[in-house]
Amino acid sequence: MSLQGLVKNSNSELLIGVGLRHQHFAEALTTPSNIDFIEVHSENFFAQGGATQSVLAQASEKYAISLHSTAMGLGSAQGVPSHYLQKLKELASTCKPILMSDHACFSWSQLKGQQVHAGDLLPLAYNVQTLKVLAHNIDHIQQYLGRSLLVENLSAYIQFPQVYMSETEFLVTLSELTGCKLLVDLNNIIVTANNINAENPLAYTQQWLTDIPTTMVGEIHLAGFTPVNEGALVIDDHSQAVSSQGWHLYRNALERFGKVPTLVEWDNNLPSWQTLIAEADKARVIAEQVFGANDSSKTLEKNEAGKAEPKRNLRSEFVHG
Repeated sequence: MSLQGLVKNSNSELLIGVGLRHQHFAEALTTPSNIDFIEVHSENFFAQGGATQSVLAQASEKYAISLHSTAMGLGSAQGVPSHYLQKLKELASTCKPILMSDHACFSWSQLKGQQVHAGDLLPLAYNVQTLKVLAHNIDHIQQYLGRSLLVENLSAYIQFPQVYMSETEFLVTLSELTGCKLLVDLNNIIVTANNINAENPLAYTQQWLTDIPTTMVGEIHLAGFTPVNEGALVIDDHSQAVSSQGWHLYRNALERFGKVPTLVEWDNNLPSWQTLIAEADKARVIAEQVFGANDSSKTLEKNEAGKAEPKRNLRSEFVHG
């Protein structure tokens, strides 16, 4: 079913889902749940055949699917290996996801003439050179897949000594260049505000949202993190329920961006399936408070299955050294 069709069939006209991890496979397939879609990590389903493919096939019959990649390394100067993209395209053709996404990071490099993967999401410096690489890679990938990607903001653990632009300016320009939309991870913004020692973290997070055009967001991620002592580094570990700051920022995000598909992530210290679904229910309650239970004044406009025609003419400033 198309994303538009799902919206029309949803009572609240807002799609809300959860991340599906293997500990929850059985319950997700057998327990009634008031969610609209599930997100899976693409790489966990690259293998041909086997139990994971069976689970995905069964899940696809019950839920819409979102493919969230964690290893593409969109900003890698080496590019994304063709064998990876082939597997991703095959997976997408099988499960027909309503959304596909990855992160604004790099992961691939060269070691002794061989392409190697860092095994992590490595941060990009926000400058013209990295933007040029990222934009070209995304343009190539979108053309190969025949659909647009959502690109997620990272949480920050370091600050580069020299930057050409802010994170939001970098992401907005990327979207303008490639036609991709943004996956706004609210927890990552909160973590970043803490780790850069923002003078007023709440003001920082709200300004971050204000800097993003209202039509540029294609999905919102919600998650929690392990609390730390004041001044300590916060890790985006997805090990807790969504924080109070997260729920506050979510309300702000809905008020600004409208009825954007929302996904609750929980990857470590996993709770019961019922507890995870309860987090999604909280998101739905907030959405109904913002929009009204039967309000249809704002509709989610998407092309069939998230398809879009990526822009081909990148700005000359970023095409030429």
